[in-house]
Amino acid sequence: VRFAPLLAAYVWQRQPFRLRYVPRRGETPAHIGGTTLFGDNVEDEWFIVYLIREITREFPGLAARIDDNDGEFLLIEAADFLPKWLNPENSENRVFFYKGELHIIPLSETSEQDWDLSAPCPTIPQALALLSARSEEFLAAEPIRAAVHKRIDGYPEKIQASLHRARCYLPARIVAVLKQRPSLVAAAVQAFYLRDPGDLRACRRPFRTFPAEQCVMTLVTFTRCLYAQLVQQKFVPDRRSGYTLPAPSHPQYRAYELGMKLAHGFEILCSKSSEVAPDAKRNVLSGPLWERFLRSLKEKDYFKGEMEGSAKYLELLHMAEDHFQQSVAVPESSVEVSPGDEILTLLQTTSIDLKELEREAACLPPEDDDSWLDITPDALDQMLKETRNESLPSTNEEEQKYDLETVAESMKAFVSKVSTHEGAEMPW
Repeated sequence: VRFAPLLAAYVWQRQPFRLRYVPRRGETPAHIGGTTLFGDNVEDEWFIVYLIREITREFPGLAARIDDNDGEFLLIEAADFLPKWLNPENSENRVFFYKGELHIIPLSETSEQDWDLSAPCPTIPQALALLSARSEEFLAAEPIRAAVHKRIDGYPEKIQASLHRARCYLPARIVAVLKQRPSLVAAAVQAFYLRDPGDLRACRRPFRTFPAEQCVMTLVTFTRCLYAQLVQQKFVPDRRSGYTLPAPSHPQYRAYELGMKLAHGFEILCSKSSEVAPDAKRNVLSGPLWERFLRSLKEKDYFKGEMEGSAKYLELLHMAEDHFQQSVAVPESSVEVSPGDEILTLLQTTSIDLKELEREAACLPPEDDDSWLDITPDALDQMLKETRNESLPSTNEEEQKYDLETVAESMKAFVSKVSTHEGAEMPW
């Protein structure tokens, strides 16, 4: 609940951040853990790193480790500053967040000799015992901590900066669904973005679930990643679908195009769902756990003083319900409800007031500027320069000149080397 206000408003690319109780298994003690597919939006991964760090700061009795498909990616981020002994083979169970800071258990704790690079990795119980007793000795070097901190600097304020609000001309039924479950925009964008010919079969006829009728203008909240995926793809709808676009010169052309693509994503999701959608709510929003969750949100001023029943209050409430159903109330063993099933269930239980939606469309707030999509050559040069300066601690002009000359001489020597069937020998 401490982090629910942040999580409820967050739009995840693929899966939400979820932690579950995991029973003891072998040498791994019982713990709280989870896995998230972050897909194409790497910022989701770094937001999770921020959350993990803050959890260990908020609850100082906890130690946490985090990795991804590349392994100990926190070490990769700080690769320029790591001690020479640390490598992928001996880093397991050595890197932890503890009391809000990054800790690295040194080689000397698992080997009699500091230079024994083949020393075994500590077990998790060994690592936890060392952290508990002597954590101050294992605090990661300041440059390592600074490199990781820089990557997550700006959260939680950075969440709002990662969102993009754009006007979309959508069927009223989709607008009603997004009012109830704003996070479904991610599943719809992914369904459109990753579509295959089989998916498009459902879009080569008048849409069954979301026909191109009773459309209204609305403001949809994307992440920048989702918006870029939707806007950058060229797509011409099948004439049989019922969706047509105005001329590109039309002032609302972008909104019509975005709405058409998003509608295709929603239709694809529903075409993959089962015939009878299960009850997505599963009564979880009327149980004691939900009541405690809602009470805690109110105590932490999640609703920001909004009057109960107001439009803003209901918007925040729907986001909280969405987060609760996705991240809190789903047992680990249960089968997750597919986005298509959830959409169909929402349509069964949601009344659609077309006139009210049209009134809202008449006074929409302005959409966000998307000029961030275009990177100028100067901006690209600046980004490359910043990256280069990060990887080269020294910016002394003479040292840079020396480095370039050394590289040039080395390349000349390498090119002039006669190669054999075993390859060319690198002239160190």
